[in-house]
Amino acid sequence: MASDAIDQAVLDQWRAHNLAPLWLSPTAHKPPAPPQAAHLWEWAKTRPLLEHAFSATSPDVVERRVLQYLTPYSKGPEDEYTVGTMLACVQCLLPGETARPHRHSMGALRFVLEGSGATTFVNGKPCPMEYGDLILTPAWCWHEHRHEGDAPVLWLDALDVPLHGYLGTGKFQPPPVVDLPETLPDAALSAVGFLPAEGVPAASHSPVFRYPYADAKRALASTPPAADGSRTIRYSNPATGGQAQALLDCTMVALEQGRPTTARRSNASTACLVVAGSGRSTIGDKVIEWGEKDFFTIPQGNFASHEATSGEAHLFMLSDRDVMRRLGVLTEETA
Repeated sequence: MASDAIDQAVLDQWRAHNLAPLWLSPTAHKPPAPPQAAHLWEWAKTRPLLEHAFSATSPDVVERRVLQYLTPYSKGPEDEYTVGTMLACVQCLLPGETARPHRHSMGALRFVLEGSGATTFVNGKPCPMEYGDLILTPAWCWHEHRHEGDAPVLWLDALDVPLHGYLGTGKFQPPPVVDLPETLPDAALSAVGFLPAEGVPAASHSPVFRYPYADAKRALASTPPAADGSRTIRYSNPATGGQAQALLDCTMVALEQGRPTTARRSNASTACLVVAGSGRSTIGDKVIEWGEKDFFTIPQGNFASHEATSGEAHLFMLSDRDVMRRLGVLTEETA
């Protein structure tokens, strides 16, 4: 029977019983859609808009004062994501404010963009927040923020919220704080917490919740360059040698001026924050010019290459590569 000859009454009966013919599906057995285009949020345009958030509300009224970086491909409130399985945001805390403790099944991290004097407490461990620092708040770890400085503190939030939304596993717990684990002594965490980016095994989250930018710069400086001149480190778990946090793979790349990196692509998606310097990235058919604190995406399936245009540049890269690896479907290639 030809597909266009199916009686409408039959189709209606199937639909009423929540059945549908696969051969009429608009998505079954079709080639994948072309890769989404990269998107850039320029800090010079983003920062003034954050001022409105200061006066619009406070952490006393809402759980967190946060603005989300949403992909242009988002279809609405039920489809909020930045790239791949990740949601990135900017969180704001004013002097004297606190954001109460809570925890959730979603893993999260903080990368400090502006200000000082704030502290994030992760399972009771204080993590001072200074520019370029990475702070982990892994799944089901209690975390809160306190600001005792004299100027706004802003940081990048990144979470695997979309993944939990797809899986139906998102859970949230407000205070009171219960089952707080003992904090390991600093002496037990003396390892720096950075490893070369290649050959790092998978592991659960690191007991080191704070990775200072000063340590990252030293690790980059001591890392041998790749053939294209770039140097890459992975934020690691010093207790195991695995990555710092499951499902959110964190690296930092140092780029040499005028030397484009080898073009690579993957079915994992990547979000990039410019920590230092300026440069350009070619992502698919799109060229992005970027500067300090700009934020941009590399959606899956795009070849991407980066170069600094004014001295050395540092890019913090966040990827859902570990999600693909755990599913056994990760693919990566060079041009």
